[in-house]
Amino acid sequence: MIRYEGTLYRPPSEAESLILQATIGCSYNSCTFCAMYRDKKFRVRPIDELKAEISWAAKTLPPVRKVFLADGDALVAKSIFLLQVLAELRAAFPELRRVSCYASPQALQVRTVDEMARLRDAGLSLYYLGVESGDDAVLTRLEKGVDAAEMVRVAAKATEAGVQLSTMILLGAGGRARSLEHARASAAVLNAIQPRFASTLVMTPVAGTPLWDEAQRGASRGESDELDPLQLTRELRELVAGLELTRTIFRSNHASNFLPLAGTLPKDKARILEELDQVLARPERARFVPDWRRGL
Repeated sequence: MIRYEGTLYRPPSEAESLILQATIGCSYNSCTFCAMYRDKKFRVRPIDELKAEISWAAKTLPPVRKVFLADGDALVAKSIFLLQVLAELRAAFPELRRVSCYASPQALQVRTVDEMARLRDAGLSLYYLGVESGDDAVLTRLEKGVDAAEMVRVAAKATEAGVQLSTMILLGAGGRARSLEHARASAAVLNAIQPRFASTLVMTPVAGTPLWDEAQRGASRGESDELDPLQLTRELRELVAGLELTRTIFRSNHASNFLPLAGTLPKDKARILEELDQVLARPERARFVPDWRRGL
């Protein structure tokens, strides 16, 4: 059977995928907003364990078409290891269409274009990249470890290798003071990357993170830097207005979002902006997702 260590996390679009923990934890694990892997020490799992789990899944589960390699930073593992895993997956699942993983900018820094191309040919064709923001001041606050220019550079390596990118932007990451700067700079970075998929999440303080500690200190002084749903809508509108994407599927369907939206850009840009404008014009009619349904 498949053994999982700790809590599993995966993107919304991987809900029907087989989750395989190729690595445990996150090799970087320093982002101030993220609590997902703070209780885990990063390591690469033995290939024999994964072979046994893949074999069990092939004999036990319905036909597997998609596989997501967990945990937070599987791409940082050595190429020879990942190629072994991918070979096992191809042999076990004849209907396999796609293998994906999270990719930190740090992992993209150490992977060469040739390595990523070989991994793509072996089946690893989609990376989920947490861009979070295009504003360098915000990236510093989040301790992403790279600035916007470096984020664009490493993303371009993956694109050159023929890998599709699914990018995430954290609404509210600039706080109230830098909301517009964050939105505009994030649009500029996405325009430079031209990802196949782009999605928004809402930055939410989580216990056990530096961001949580910062929020608690503010609360003790009667201050809050979190954006309310209407402010987040304004920020999202600024982001979408600045997007000049040529072939990108856009989603705000993560559980953290107050306002689920979807479309293909640029085709649906005008419609999405109109929906946002309607919310801003008549906020009392807005169907914001209530906190109890946001799954946080």
